[in-house]
Amino acid sequence: MKKHVLAFGTEFTPDQLATLRGSFEVTWIAKPDEEKEAFAAALLRAHGIIGGRRVMERIPLDPATTPRLEALATLSVGHDRFDFATLKTRGIVLTNTSTAAAESTADLGFALLMAAARRIAELDAWVRRGEWKKSVGEAHFGTSLHGKRLGLVGFGQIGQAIGRRGRHGFGMEILYHSRRPNQAAARPLDAAWVPLDTLLAEADFLCVALALTPETRHFLGRREFSLVRPGAILVNISRGETLDEAALIDALRENRLRAAALDVYETEPLPADSPLMTMANVVLSPHMGTSTHETRRAMADEGIVELTAALSGRRPSRLVNAEVWEARKT
Repeated sequence: MKKHVLAFGTEFTPDQLATLRGSFEVTWIAKPDEEKEAFAAALLRAHGIIGGRRVMERIPLDPATTPRLEALATLSVGHDRFDFATLKTRGIVLTNTSTAAAESTADLGFALLMAAARRIAELDAWVRRGEWKKSVGEAHFGTSLHGKRLGLVGFGQIGQAIGRRGRHGFGMEILYHSRRPNQAAARPLDAAWVPLDTLLAEADFLCVALALTPETRHFLGRREFSLVRPGAILVNISRGETLDEAALIDALRENRLRAAALDVYETEPLPADSPLMTMANVVLSPHMGTSTHETRRAMADEGIVELTAALSGRRPSRLVNAEVWEARKT
């Protein structure tokens, strides 16, 4: 008898659903918030669930609601809000789609970096207000990227992809900080691992690409912002909670940072009364690192591969809680 998979969300193409149906009995619910009874019924039968993080992390993991559940495949990179204790107790595997998401997220991160450096959003608004009356003068100059020093806070797949764009596209010197040096990934970029305080003091541009964990919450706060190189520009494409947002706002107001470009925030959507909304030297985007048609399709493809492996007894390559898989084998 085939195992049952619950797929939810509008990300899936007919071909992708057909691929799932080749191996499993599949229930697809495009809009789970509007089909709550059908969704609850499918949870009772599901051995595996695949879909977006925001719904996935709210699914009850108690045996009464999901009695057969063996694996979750979240179509996301982030996984900080999952109940890992319950997943471990019940032996439920969690996978993500970090490989498919990395390049698109890095594209956005570098676009934000360039927008902040060249003041694109600020000057776009200036032009639209009709204030462009003569040639641009020094008051509206930006700063160049070429040959500058890029500091990566986090050196996973996304951090490395940002580094490639900086090194090979703009001839930037790459510094990085992570829990431990990764010489194999660093070598093609001529990247140097340095302590965090050194990176903050020496980098012209800072890009935060950290996974959110208890250890990385407010990883950059008042102390860290006091150490940054004068005139540095900061980009955050990881999780809003990796920064102390109040401390960031103060650093911008006090000109310790020249500018910031943010795709993530401590509260999302960003509240209308956030001081960030009125700061001309801040570029804002709405948590859209993976928001391209190509990337979302690739993430669904990767999620299907990961879930199929998990439910077929093969070790998934993008395991988040590897200890659960290893416990199954003992």
